[in-house]
Amino acid sequence: MNNKGLKTVVQEILNTADIKIDGGNPWDIKVYDDKFYRKVLDQGSLGLGESYMEGLWDCKKIDELIFRILNKELTNKVNHKGILWAILKSKLLNLQKKSKAFEIGKKHYDIGNDLYQYMLDKRMVYTCGYWKKAKNLNQAQEDKLELVSYPEKIGLKKGMKVLDIGCGWGSFAKYAAEKYNVKVIGISVSKEQVKLAKELCKGLQVEIRLQDYRDINEKFDTVVSLGMFEHVGSKNYRKYMKKVFECLKENGIFLLHTIGKNESVSLTDPWMDKYIFPNGMLPSIKQIGNSIEGLFVLEDWHSFGTDYDKTLIA
Repeated sequence: MNNKGLKTVVQEILNTADIKIDGGNPWDIKVYDDKFYRKVLDQGSLGLGESYMEGLWDCKKIDELIFRILNKELTNKVNHKGILWAILKSKLLNLQKKSKAFEIGKKHYDIGNDLYQYMLDKRMVYTCGYWKKAKNLNQAQEDKLELVSYPEKIGLKKGMKVLDIGCGWGSFAKYAAEKYNVKVIGISVSKEQVKLAKELCKGLQVEIRLQDYRDINEKFDTVVSLGMFEHVGSKNYRKYMKKVFECLKENGIFLLHTIGKNESVSLTDPWMDKYIFPNGMLPSIKQIGNSIEGLFVLEDWHSFGTDYDKTLIA
């Protein structure tokens, strides 16, 4: 098929999401190179992302474009080369097993603390903010940390011992130790995160470790995990929950903060997997429910996923 035919096919797919090639809306695509069409049809989201990186197209409001693509599930309307292999790998292999635990640290979090210092809030919270009352990113992230700490959630009190699984740059650990005078053990699989977190938490009752969650063998009053569960993988959800359960004292509370999906999957978007979160996976309510059966009593389910849009834009 020639470029004109390929363009027609791509435009027909985009029409269902009210996206025009070289149109006048801010979410429309401006194509600079006809190689864009073949790349998208052959590779789906991976082709869309890589062709943007190569300068084959642009868009004034990419967030609005991506929203429309996802809302109409356009990536399901093209034949992804390699998608079958990706599905087979996710079925046959445990891509998040212990021997691969530190890969995400090296490929994503270790690329430079300066980048994250530029893009994040002053506390360097790398998860969804809480925008119920907040007017800016700093306040939204401060409010989220307080939401986690407050009686309605884990109810921090002086003298508690807290485990933070996936502690990042120590944002929650520092906040909890400063405001509530608790002792926090934070673990991460990123050397760069651990290095900076130790500096930021210096002088507080905070210990930061380069450690996988499967190697924790201590008891805590409460366990929190803010934005780490996306790296666990469906084959390990039950093992993860059992480990958390083992680490909690009797009547202890576990708070899990994660991005989720409304359907169960065993693999992630190809572009996200290659360039953002290798071997990442978003859990569903069903998968989380199955993983805690017989272990935890679900006390609270709080969804504020739409706040992530504001967080990302900020």
